[in-house]
Amino acid sequence: MEYESDFHVEPGPRVLWAGMDGVLLRFALTPEPEAMVATQLLAADLERSPPAGTVEIAPGLVSVLLRFDPVTTRRDVLAREISARAAHILQGPLDRPAPARRWTIPVAFGDADGPQLAEVAQAVGCGPDAAIQQICEADLRVLVIGFAPGQPYIGLLPEAWDLPRQSELTPTVPAGAIVVAVRQIVMFGAASATGWRQVGRSAFRSFRPERDTPMPLRAGDAIRFVPVPASEIEALDKADDGLGGARLEVLR
Repeated sequence: MEYESDFHVEPGPRVLWAGMDGVLLRFALTPEPEAMVATQLLAADLERSPPAGTVEIAPGLVSVLLRFDPVTTRRDVLAREISARAAHILQGPLDRPAPARRWTIPVAFGDADGPQLAEVAQAVGCGPDAAIQQICEADLRVLVIGFAPGQPYIGLLPEAWDLPRQSELTPTVPAGAIVVAVRQIVMFGAASATGWRQVGRSAFRSFRPERDTPMPLRAGDAIRFVPVPASEIEALDKADDGLGGARLEVLR
């Protein structure tokens, strides 16, 4: 394991300096499944026992950022500790940690709520109903929160779902849109342009500043989508809490 002040493009775990008060442990340059699992394990380990002086732990898809208090620790000390923990994790086994929480979220698939479902199903090699079944039966987790407040990247879908992004942007998809690409799902909290393909829509809003918990999802949460009629999503859209009928179970 190396730690350096400059960015390198070679594959493999590295510790990199991040601004004046940050250290970034990067397992890979691309979202490989093993690197994502290692990232989740490292983030969980750091949350259980934060290194002295840590003020923030922010996991990404294949990296973990630690911000620290320069008054109470040094960057090189933190770099050595996070390197040692990452090296231990890479010795294996690289098994995903069991989720502490699980969300069950209603989704309307296809038709106006998922205009590209048939296209996606054809690319995956099945019919629309089978594609919906694969989404709803997949062992999905929130991989990372990013791009917009509270917005989840959810995965991983089966290998056949390793679909490229579109060559051109869709100018806008509605709030709650369920879009797919590269074995992942994004659930938009607000209307947005996207290069991913829309297969469904929920009434779940991942960010509402007026809620007691503005961003209810956390990295590592399990996600289970349940197909419902479009009319049910329309009704759930009217609820004040913005949770769209989602149900949260605390598993441990």
